[in-house]
Amino acid sequence: MKNGSKIPMRQCAGCREMKSKKEMIRVIRTAENEILLDTTGKKNGRGAYICNSRSCLEKAMKSRGLERSLKVMVPTEVYESLEKELKEIEQQ
Repeated sequence: MKNGSKIPMRQCAGCREMKSKKEMIRVIRTAENEILLDTTGKKNGRGAYICNSRSCLEKAMKSRGLERSLKVMVPTEVYESLEKELKEIEQQ
């Protein structure tokens, strides 16, 4: 008998590839228009996903993929903090 459970797929804002939700990092815009990195994947807010690589973050910055997905202007300070947090995740 076949298992009918689906694997949730999301599209990366940088490379535009479809991957499973668990392989990606969620970036959210809260109700206060604050941009945060959601490592748990459960925080409230409008979400966009990027792969676990710095190259995808750079592509998302260049193509403004996160801004399109989150429907808000993303300041450069937020990109710098996302890059720093992504670096910490890669080291683990």
